[in-house]
Amino acid sequence: MNETEQPGQARFWQWSIAGPFFLVALIWGSTWLVIKDQIGSVPPSWSVTWRFIAAAIGMAVLALVRRESLRIDAAGLRIAALLGLTQFVMNFQFVYRAEHHLTSGIVAVFFALLVVPNAVLAWAVLKQPVTRGFIGGSLVAGAGIALLLLHEYRMAPPEGKVLAGIALTAAALLSASTANVLQASDAARRQPMIPLLVWAMAMGAVMDGLFAWVMEGPPQFDTRPSYIFGVLYLGLIGSVVTFPLYFRLLQRLGAGRGAYNGVMVPVIAMVLSTLFEGYRWSLLAAAGALLAMAGLVLALKARKPSR
Repeated sequence: MNETEQPGQARFWQWSIAGPFFLVALIWGSTWLVIKDQIGSVPPSWSVTWRFIAAAIGMAVLALVRRESLRIDAAGLRIAALLGLTQFVMNFQFVYRAEHHLTSGIVAVFFALLVVPNAVLAWAVLKQPVTRGFIGGSLVAGAGIALLLLHEYRMAPPEGKVLAGIALTAAALLSASTANVLQASDAARRQPMIPLLVWAMAMGAVMDGLFAWVMEGPPQFDTRPSYIFGVLYLGLIGSVVTFPLYFRLLQRLGAGRGAYNGVMVPVIAMVLSTLFEGYRWSLLAAAGALLAMAGLVLALKARKPSR
């Protein structure tokens, strides 16, 4: 971010914004396939723990390569602890459990609604305005997401604890939104990005491990190559590569516009599911995807969209 650029005022259609935006969406859109392979073979709490142990180590290596000191002040440690709890513990613990009750497609589509709590919390906490262009785009995107959810619901009729799955996904959504707004705050912006993430992931991994031990017993691991690859992919590509890019986007675009990355993720996830899982598109799903993307464009083309 250049020195004259105010928080949340960056223009989207420049390579330094659009490039990372689409790369993060592509990577996160692929993670749902990998998470699905990990559900069931190892208790979810331990899968999340291994993921963020790998992520913390990878992020520390990135800091060393960039010759950045891992030292942060007391205020930074407090922010890292909160970020670790909300983003790397609560968010992912809820998500992995939600996928026991809902299909990964429903969870991914549900997460596209991250724009709503992000914008509301950014308005309430950071005093970042919500404009008509953002509201209009959000309504259009929301209509598209509703159609995608309806399609997914029809394709995977609810069994057993569907309401529990929805509640867990909603809890994950609120946790992620809290972390997003925290990262976009002035206090977090004053901290060095990579060292802050190293500490947040490390603290998150410790909290995940303690929670896993209490809930699931001693450490459990799966030696299947696909599981090991999944842990490394989610930890390194899905976290070390993406989170610095995403949190920088939040700082430059603002929590509201930055969350529109989540609108693209389920569409990408569904395209990949079509290629690798035989996902069957319907008129309803296609209409939903088009409406979601139209809402994204409408919001981002606004001259002074929501921060």
